[in-house]
Order: sequence, then structure tokens, then C-alpha cells
Amino acid sequence: MSKTRLGFAMVAVAALVFLTTLNLHAASKAEQQEDIQKVTQQSLEQLYQAQPLARAAIQHAAGYGVFSDLGIKILFAGSGNGKGVVINNRTGQKTYMKMIEVQAGLGFGVSKFRNIFVFETPEALNSFINSGWQFGGQATAGAVAAEKGGQFSGAAAVDKGVWLYQLTETGLNLSVTATGAKYYKDKDLN
Repeated sequence: MSKTRLGFAMVAVAALVFLTTLNLHAASKAEQQEDIQKVTQQSLEQLYQAQPLARAAIQHAAGYGVFSDLGIKILFAGSGNGKGVVINNRTGQKTYMKMIEVQAGLGFGVSKFRNIFVFETPEALNSFINSGWQFGGQATAGAVAAEKGGQFSGAAAVDKGVWLYQLTETGLNLSVTATGAKYYKDKDLN
């Protein structure tokens, strides 16, 4: 085979790989969005079973977000990441987001949990979506009903107008742990 034909064949193969990658990426985006929607529905069903009052809290809120997280901790350091979606109850708009976290302290293991945020006001919702949000350091907040008359029973107030339910593999976590987590828009899925 001549050098010209070999060069042409290599360019054709590269173009084919490039086009295949583009098609896989497009399908992958839709599949990822679908997977996130499935996790969202499963998480909400699990939450409603553990805390029936959460259904009304979410339905009457400006919006909500559901994130799944997988964390790994080895000795003095740990990290985790996850994906999720924030849904505006008034418009139905979905904003796909990512989450990363860093953990300090002694430990070893793998943890899976889901965070369900409830945004009471449009301002809290828009701030979370457009500016991202982060927990600083390490904090543990007890889940309380506060002055809401039980509507947010099982949730922790994590910011003004923002409540958080945390689900683990064993159910609703009544002691929400926040560990240097940051939430931000997913450029690839929006």
C-alpha cells in the first residue's frame, strides 16, 4: 500500500472514530439524564416511605434537587462525587448538576447516600442553581421539624429557605453530615 493510500485510510479511520464518539456522546448524555431521573424517582419514593410529610413539603416548595453520592475514605483523606438534578416546581425546568466533596479525618470505607434538597423560595432555588452551593468544613446537623410544624420533619435546615433530607442504604439519616461538598451545574448534561 502506498503512503498516500495509507494516509488516506488513516484519516478515514480517524474521522469514523470521531463521528462514532460524537454519536456515543449524544446517546450517553440522554442515557445519563435518564439514569439521573430514575435515581430521583427511586430516592423520592424511599423518602416518602420513610417520611410521608416530605411529599407535601416538596410539592409546595419552589423546587427540589436530588443527588446521589459515592464516597471513599482511606485513612486520613476521603473524597466523593455525584450527580443529580434540580427541578423547578413552577416551570418544570430540570437543571442537571454535579457534586464533589472532600473529607478529612481518620476512617476507612465506602459510603453511598442521596441528598434531597427542598427549596422553600424561588430565591433559594435560583441561588443554588446559578451560583452553586457548598458546605464548608465538616458539620453535622440534627434533623428537626423546627418552626414548620412538622412539615420538614426528618430534614435539616442547611441554609435560609433550604432543607436537606439525607438517605443512606438503611433509610432516612436523622443526623445529616456535610463534608466540604460543592454543587455546580453540569455543563455536559444541560
